[in-house]
Amino acid sequence: MSSDNTIKVSKEEALQLDHLRQFLYEHNLINDVKSNIETRRFSGGFSNLTYLLLVENKEYVLRRPPFGAVKRGHDMSREYKVLSNLYNAFNKIPKVYAFTGDASILGAPFYIMEKANGIILDFSEAKKRNISPLNFKSISNTWLDTFVELHNVDYQTIGLSDLGKPEGYVARQITNWAKQYEKAKTDVIPESEKVIKWLQNNQPKTHDNCLIHNDFKYDNVMFKDDSWVEINTVLDWEMCTLGDPLMDLGTSLSYWVTEDDMDALKKGLPSPTVFKGNPNRTEIVELYSQKSGRSIHNLVFYYAYGLFKLAVIVQQIYYRYHKGYTTDKRF
Repeated sequence: MSSDNTIKVSKEEALQLDHLRQFLYEHNLINDVKSNIETRRFSGGFSNLTYLLLVENKEYVLRRPPFGAVKRGHDMSREYKVLSNLYNAFNKIPKVYAFTGDASILGAPFYIMEKANGIILDFSEAKKRNISPLNFKSISNTWLDTFVELHNVDYQTIGLSDLGKPEGYVARQITNWAKQYEKAKTDVIPESEKVIKWLQNNQPKTHDNCLIHNDFKYDNVMFKDDSWVEINTVLDWEMCTLGDPLMDLGTSLSYWVTEDDMDALKKGLPSPTVFKGNPNRTEIVELYSQKSGRSIHNLVFYYAYGLFKLAVIVQQIYYRYHKGYTTDKRF
């Protein structure tokens, strides 16, 4: 993260600085309870709000749910626990400093973590850098190596066995995302019912279990530098759980837009994966299988699931805009 990709905090998303100052002081993160705090908001992402705090020549990052958010998927205590427990086993996450569930401070639970530094490779950043095909080959391999490394973490030894229920994960996800869609529905779309039924009828009977990120894509990792051989930070852990690693892969594939995809998809999901040198989706699956040692069956199901899940998330975001909970024009 860098201050370059921050924007001015809108009136609707402003933080109560007096309360925040007191919290930082009580947790020994500032020396003077009267210190001035400058706040900016990171512009990327459509889910939890991420703020940059500049205070006493220090930089902190604050994460909180969106205003008027759908409750599920915005559990700050859960996200804080994941980062706290995972820190020593997977050295690609920011250090967390403090959490509170007391909504009287800022109107919602939140936590404070260190500010990471590096390169977040979203579409605009990749276009600006004019990255070569050879470098994109390195980028995709580094990204996949990190993905596999996460899936190999022994979640039991780091105290995350209670993070989720891996048995029956696939069936629960189909049921859950169908329910989330119904809650966020603004229009009747008959095709959505067909997709839900197809997913229910074609889910795998058995699956592996591991720690999964559930939003692993280029712009949720931070490269150390432009040698592209090391990722020093993985971001946005709000949907991390225990479950089928191929569901995680399916989610990533839903974001993996390629050069030969239809224009509407490339415009709707602008991604650095469209540039030459990136593997296509089939090659990503083959590389993941080679690096992880996992056999991959029923691939169409996992990709269809990823697309449906992405559609529901977009619908939830639009629902907040439709109801007037946000004025952000991106929604």
